[in-house]
Amino acid sequence: MNELIEYLLSNLQLDFSGDVSAEQIRQFLRDDDGREARRILAKLIEENSEEDLLLTLADCLKEHIRTGITTDRVRDQLNLYADS
Repeated sequence: MNELIEYLLSNLQLDFSGDVSAEQIRQFLRDDDGREARRILAKLIEENSEEDLLLTLADCLKEHIRTGITTDRVRDQLNLYADS
């Protein structure tokens, strides 16, 4: 049983349900006056990479499935993305 659980956790995939357009992502960030939102928006404009943002975020958050994906964890990953 433990091996099965380990296998399932190791191969679990994280995805975001619902379609979110590039414009929706940018609008969410434009509506936020925070420094973090401005940094992420600047990176998206610079690289035109909304899809990369979502794929990178899902991939990085996968590492935290065992310990929990919290608001702070998502914020940390978005900031790491903006810094990369």
